Amino acid sequence: MENFEEKALEQLVLAPYVQKSTALRGKFRYVGGNQFRHAFSTFAILLDYHYIDPVLLKASMIHDVFEDVECVSREEIVSLDADGERVYDLVMEVTRQPGESKDEYLERILNEGSQNAKILKCADRISNLTDLHSDTFDKEFIKKYIDETRSYVIPMAEEVNTNMLFELKDLIKKRESGLRFTTHIWPLQRKKD
Repeated sequence: MENFEEKALEQLVLAPYVQKSTALRGKFRYVGGNQFRHAFSTFAILLDYHYIDPVLLKASMIHDVFEDVECVSREEIVSLDADGERVYDLVMEVTRQPGESKDEYLERILNEGSQNAKILKCADRISNLTDLHSDTFDKEFIKKYIDETRSYVIPMAEEVNTNMLFELKDLIKKRESGLRFTTHIWPLQRKKD
């Protein structure tokens, strides 16, 4: 971490957003854990890529709140601190709206999203791909998720961060390799009746 990054993070007041993200504790993930931990993973990925923008980091902590729980309101977020309005706006950019298909949602972020929305979506997808394993998810789901990543998130990463682009491509390659491994090896490991 660079000195200027450390100085910026010293000024970051994250506690109110962490408190709001605790609403995600009850939302479990198929891979284990819960959405609360996923929020911290997304936050950590942004830090790993040297993002120190307070609005982006605060939004990462609550990026799934409006999709996954109903107990948090716009007013609660905008009143948290001076960044609240901008944090809320960014979260809404990366929140799937009622009636919006997954493709429409990702296309909207790709074509209309701000740079921070695309960065946040890339970090979110890195976290999700890290947790995407063939022993937990159906092969067709994994293939569809990889296709979505190629169609929408890879172009976002091409716009905002070539290092995230590299990681996304590497994760895709590893997940596809896992599918091939499972497809070819699994039948050999089964016992004959």
